[in-house]
Amino acid sequence: MRVALFVPCFIDAFFPQVGVATLELLERFGVSVDYPLDQTCCGQPMANNGCQADAAATEALFLKNFSGYDYVVAPSASCTHHIRKHFDAIPQTEAVTQLRARTFEIVEFLHDVLKVEAFPWAEFPHKVGLHNSCSALRALKTASISEIAGESFSKPLALLSKVKGLTTALPARPDECCGFGGTFSVFEEPVSARMGYDKVRDFAQTEVEYVVSADSSCLMHQQGCAERLGLGMKFIHIVEILNGARA
Repeated sequence: MRVALFVPCFIDAFFPQVGVATLELLERFGVSVDYPLDQTCCGQPMANNGCQADAAATEALFLKNFSGYDYVVAPSASCTHHIRKHFDAIPQTEAVTQLRARTFEIVEFLHDVLKVEAFPWAEFPHKVGLHNSCSALRALKTASISEIAGESFSKPLALLSKVKGLTTALPARPDECCGFGGTFSVFEEPVSARMGYDKVRDFAQTEVEYVVSADSSCLMHQQGCAERLGLGMKFIHIVEILNGARA
């Protein structure tokens, strides 16, 4: 199995430990991981802001870096969603089609491809609350959606349930957006902040010690909101816990 690790821009700049934990976690399961050194952005910020044509050069470079692998794995649902569903600023050749189909978010990859049954090195004796980003929930469908009837499931909770000492608690509105939304938090700052405050207050009611998510951007936004409100919660990416972080 040839796997390439894609580390999104904001993780590279602000949360490099998440990229390191993703690499280490994959290697713990015997996965041979390449890290293409010329990788940059996947093009999501430009496409999300209506500048789709301007993302063409970035997408072409992404294709050059990541073609030919069995899987491309990223610790970000929003970037994975862009590649899988909106990576169309360049001609849709067979190589592009294969790249889009073979790109996975880390929770999906662990749960659906590797079918991980245990994390024997992981122990996290804390009460945590899970935040599913909008991309993870409604685009990648890593968990069931409360407003749609059907069988309840959660891939991230299934993985977290295998961590020794960890307990979970769900907020009253588990599927509610935290308000980050990329540049939405810039252009609609008051609305974004209010949504973030509502989200972290909802978590605070459950008395969790940590909020965990598969998207660092949501965690970054919620951490800022929690700090401004004086709430004592901490925030951590799911791969850090699964890789053996203690606190």
